[in-house]
Amino acid sequence: MKVPSYEQLFIGGRWQDPTGAGRIDVVSPHTEEVIAHAAAGSAEDVDAAVRAARLAFDQGPWPHLSHAERIAAVERFAAVYATHVDDMADLITAEMGSPASFSRLGQAAGAASMMHLAVQSANAFPWEERRNGVFGEVHLRRQPVGTVGIIIPWNVPQNLLMPKLIPALIAGCTVVVKPAPETPLDSLWVAEMIEQIGLPEGVVSVVPGGREVGEELVRHPGVDKIAFTGNSATGRHIASLCGEQLKRYSLELGGKSAAIVLDDAHIGKTVAGLKMAGLMNNGQACVAQTRILVSERRHDEFVDALAEMMTGLVVGDPADPDTDIGPLASRRQQHRVQDYIRSGVAEGAKMVLGGDDSPMDRGWYVRPTLFADAANDMTIAREEIFGPVLTVIKYTDERDAIRIANDSDYGLAGSVWTNDVAHGLEVSGQVRTGTYGINMYMLDISAPFGGFKQSGIGREFAGEGLAEYTELQSVVSAGRLPDR
Repeated sequence: MKVPSYEQLFIGGRWQDPTGAGRIDVVSPHTEEVIAHAAAGSAEDVDAAVRAARLAFDQGPWPHLSHAERIAAVERFAAVYATHVDDMADLITAEMGSPASFSRLGQAAGAASMMHLAVQSANAFPWEERRNGVFGEVHLRRQPVGTVGIIIPWNVPQNLLMPKLIPALIAGCTVVVKPAPETPLDSLWVAEMIEQIGLPEGVVSVVPGGREVGEELVRHPGVDKIAFTGNSATGRHIASLCGEQLKRYSLELGGKSAAIVLDDAHIGKTVAGLKMAGLMNNGQACVAQTRILVSERRHDEFVDALAEMMTGLVVGDPADPDTDIGPLASRRQQHRVQDYIRSGVAEGAKMVLGGDDSPMDRGWYVRPTLFADAANDMTIAREEIFGPVLTVIKYTDERDAIRIANDSDYGLAGSVWTNDVAHGLEVSGQVRTGTYGINMYMLDISAPFGGFKQSGIGREFAGEGLAEYTELQSVVSAGRLPDR
């Protein structure tokens, strides 16, 4: 496909020239060549977008429409999006190097499904309800939280945009989206689609930019809530800034998920499942199962099987449908992952395969790397690597495995691999993570998603995700409330 460039920003529902001369060059992770560019926002552009959103919320029709009317608008948007799913997948592959097979199912098609599931949740959501109170009936009403700043990273940009944008719109909020500078194009294309469905002026803005643009959005007094996905350090900073203003926020942050392989697990099926669960999107997934916990009794056998699977991975052009592992999204990320590989060797882990040299002459590639004989206090077991690196850690018994799984600053995801699903369910209840898989790990976008500990605050998807964009109002009356 021809990769589009954007000379303007989408502010308040209209395309406008940026106030500055800044430009974002979008570089192919595969070729290292500039493939497109986008206008870069500034503090003044953020201010204009927030003022437009604030006016649309405080005085415009959008928050006062019925839920059915807003849902109908989202359904029109979903219909437009559905005609571009394959092209959106190709665009994301070009922008950030996600293998085409994953971009199709795990990026663009997933985002399209999220819209339909959000509509289903909205139709069943308790927007208004009655309860018995001390003085009689109490009327509860879900009101929109207000103007929302959405800040998303580059790894699965559409899958991180839609669980924020769609619930916010359905709830009656107005939004300003700040995509990552590595992947501005897909969000700007979404702005084009939104323009087609004719939302009221001011409801949606898209302002790409770097850290300083995100900082301006978080600090802006006209923003009522920040919805952020990214690393935990930035999440802590956002939480502190929002706390100063008592601004609402939801944070979907990092992970260092543990896959517990019990002795009764089928090794071949487990290794096949971990190919996706541990290495999806070139390893650039916050839910990736990157700590593999295996008993001392089956460690060597399992490592051999895992190494055989990883040796057979196809590394190369992400646009090739046969590619398993494409490039990382940026040179900085490539170097960061290579540094982690060097740290694993330096701290005494056994590197079974892989290495810190690039497997390709050009492009931001990292060799799929497997460590064994690692300890849970090593850097490669503590920190989120965000690349195609798996670390195998031995445990003595099941209690020890659960202890190791919980010995982490993070609590986003996890999995257990066993022949006994009922026992797997028991294990899941002992591991402190927000999501869990038994003999698999795939994100179920119909169920609430979020983390414990430093993996975040709040939930996305389903009714719980929709509730994040509402405020609860309680109404009591001296007289009998009318029937609904």
